[in-house]
Amino acid sequence: MKNVLVIHYSQSGQLTEIVNNIVSPLSDNDIQIDYHEIKMEKPFPFPWKEEDFYGAFPETFQQVPEAVKPVSAEILNKKYDLIILGYQVWYLTPSIPINSFLQTSDAEKLLKNTPVITVIGCRNMWIMAQEKMKKKLLDLQANLVGNIALIDRHLNHISVITIAKWMFSGKKESYLGIFPKPGVSQKDIDEAVKFGPIILKHLQENNFNNLQDALLKEEAIKIKPFLVTTDKRANIIFSKWSKLIQSKGDKNSPKRTFWVKFFSYYLLFAIWFIAPIVFILFLITYVFSMHKIKKDKVYYSSVKYIE
Repeated sequence: MKNVLVIHYSQSGQLTEIVNNIVSPLSDNDIQIDYHEIKMEKPFPFPWKEEDFYGAFPETFQQVPEAVKPVSAEILNKKYDLIILGYQVWYLTPSIPINSFLQTSDAEKLLKNTPVITVIGCRNMWIMAQEKMKKKLLDLQANLVGNIALIDRHLNHISVITIAKWMFSGKKESYLGIFPKPGVSQKDIDEAVKFGPIILKHLQENNFNNLQDALLKEEAIKIKPFLVTTDKRANIIFSKWSKLIQSKGDKNSPKRTFWVKFFSYYLLFAIWFIAPIVFILFLITYVFSMHKIKKDKVYYSSVKYIE
């Protein structure tokens, strides 16, 4: 009997559906699957209010933990052969709930010396969030053996519009009847079951050495070079913005509220005006950066971590 634990946090239910589909082929193969859904002592709203969404930015990016409800004793006292860790990306960073969980003694006990597969469901930029996740798992002495990242495949600016509508309305539907549905496509969610047999094979063999290579053959990850560049540059800018806003006082401070609002305007400006300029520059310099782009694609598709 093999023991598998699924840990995840999902606001809309999309990530829950993804991880459930991934592990469904494991359930009839003498494998016990346990589930732990991360719950906050003070839950985040869904749908979001705009002030709450933008207000969560500084603490998200700076990875400041908040109180989470404990893991059950039954799960905590069991040794697992594999952990599936599903998470959302908020502001180019693992979400506050997943970050908060990873900073608990429960996470330390469960993850230490245990193979872990991370599963990401997000809009499109997850590269640097996964690098932060790799570092956290390394600190917890967990063994990252696989990563699956399912994203919104639509054009960047289309997905900005549709995701925002979904976040603030709570309805995953076609905006105005002309835009595509937001988030990961239902086709990709349904087809996530294809990863299950691959994971099952390596679990039964008790050998995860080549698991990520096998997952990549089934398109577990798709790297878009321009988004890697954007992600890296945005992380530098977000670092400055998050520290600036935090320096203006606590969450109820009028000064902080002003700067959070100003950041929200900046973010829209960056998406709609700065990003297209960066994209043009990226295309102009693409030929001269091909070697580095190829090298980055190999690294960011892997489970390796280089500081």
